[in-house]
Amino acid sequence: MSPIRILLVDDQALLRAGFRIILGTQPDMEVVGEAQNGLEAIAAAEELKPDVICMDIQMPGMDGLAATEKLREGSAAILVLTTFNEDAYLFAALEAGASGFLLKNSSPEELIDAVRVVHGGDALLSPTLTRRVIERFTPAPVQPATATATAPIVAPPITDLTEREREVLELLARGLSNQEIATTLFVGEATVKTHVSRVLQKLGVRDRIQAVVFAYEHGLVVPGSARQGPSGTAS
Repeated sequence: MSPIRILLVDDQALLRAGFRIILGTQPDMEVVGEAQNGLEAIAAAEELKPDVICMDIQMPGMDGLAATEKLREGSAAILVLTTFNEDAYLFAALEAGASGFLLKNSSPEELIDAVRVVHGGDALLSPTLTRRVIERFTPAPVQPATATATAPIVAPPITDLTEREREVLELLARGLSNQEIATTLFVGEATVKTHVSRVLQKLGVRDRIQAVVFAYEHGLVVPGSARQGPSGTAS
């Protein structure tokens, strides 16, 4: 198989060098180019045809958000690398169509795994960023409805999900990766991918990030809770 072609976009040369070293150690990856702002990223993407673009957000000239919007129709998956103080850009990039989000202080193993995940067609959101997205879209905990004399229970639109698909959705909402879900449910990762695809289709959402927001909005998981499996035990 051909290696994953990666374009690094960051205005800090030292960070680009570090990412190049980390990713260059992998036999299935090749860093084909670098750019220091959005304009350079667009030109490099057109010339080099990368599979994955590791995109910084705050850069001089054209920032990563504007570049992501320009590149969203291309074939490359865009992995946004962000820090805690960039929430406004993070949520805008979510709407712009980025494939994944990872904190810059993540481990080298997490960066390597993130590149593989988005290249494989999956969306990726780290557990820490999952909580931040949830806090943004669901600022107050949403509790399941209770019956009253004047207000009957209105079930959320999840009745079409099988029991296993609900388990997968809850684990997605906890921020678990496909591999972690497979380990928790004692199934193969390919089986998890099939379940995730069916969940997205049945919920009518674009990707797993929107599925996470859906799960919190409908009270399947309470914002701020620890990463847990469907039974409430730590995973």
